[in-house]
Amino acid sequence: MVRFGFHGKPRAGHILMLTVRSIAISTVLASVAFAQTPDPVPSQQTESQSPRSAIEVTPGPPVIKQKDLWTGTGYFHPFVRMPKYVLQDQKAIWTSPFHTSKSDVKYWVIFGAATAAFVATDRHVMEHLPNSSSQVSVSTWGSRLGAAYTLIPISATFYFIGTAAKQDRFRETGLLAFETLIDTTLVGGVIKLATNRARPTESDGRGHFWDGPGGHLNSSFPSGHALSSWAMASIIAHQYPRPRIIPVIAYGLATTVVVSRVGARRHFPGDVVAGSAMGWFIGDFVYGRRHNGELDRKPTIGQKILDHVSLGAQIR
Repeated sequence: MVRFGFHGKPRAGHILMLTVRSIAISTVLASVAFAQTPDPVPSQQTESQSPRSAIEVTPGPPVIKQKDLWTGTGYFHPFVRMPKYVLQDQKAIWTSPFHTSKSDVKYWVIFGAATAAFVATDRHVMEHLPNSSSQVSVSTWGSRLGAAYTLIPISATFYFIGTAAKQDRFRETGLLAFETLIDTTLVGGVIKLATNRARPTESDGRGHFWDGPGGHLNSSFPSGHALSSWAMASIIAHQYPRPRIIPVIAYGLATTVVVSRVGARRHFPGDVVAGSAMGWFIGDFVYGRRHNGELDRKPTIGQKILDHVSLGAQIR
């Protein structure tokens, strides 16, 4: 419940907290819900079976093939294949409404309704935020976690550390992240061109669609930072589901980005909720499409660390 001050108006602090909680809960609960896909029946589960994606995805050629593994040859072959893979991804993404399975329709309905609800209340929420200089300053710094100059180096770090340390899952994570970031940039750019929504500080501040004075590519809807950060978080969480702290940190940082974009007055809540949902789904799709199941035979870095911790505790 929103409490009122002596003048009968909602307190700015309460409105801010409600907004932050609403966005955070919507995005985090969504990721948790999608992650809770049923495990395969034990009798049918094989050693090399990878965790399934939330949506039904037909597996395609993996980003790292057998000839790219350290038992074979190839360091940069995956990048040569990536343009073809991205084109295949885009075809599947844009035609997905025509071949979505019945079990996946619920996701369209849930996030369509959530986005519509946030868009309908965007103006009222933004009007009641404190909008102080400190809010905007802190939020601007926080939103930099989801910028291209942050996410691209993270992707490169995964790939090159994996290359140097001969850790194929690290290499694959970097490649999946690169492919996902390209996909989200293309999808986000097309939707921005189509919507051209004014940002909170533009026009009359009400976020009208097809009213952005900064040009179509500067459209507020959807949030590019939310798209990219949640796509990256989705890839990392799929690749490293254990220990649980890794997905928690990944989704926590992505949530920080989307909340910061609203606090920095760069986006409305509806923009970041839509961007987060699309980003997560694209990450889930790319993982399901490109993950090499053979890598599941090898323990992850997190599992190796836990093994060492457990061994050390036993020795002591």
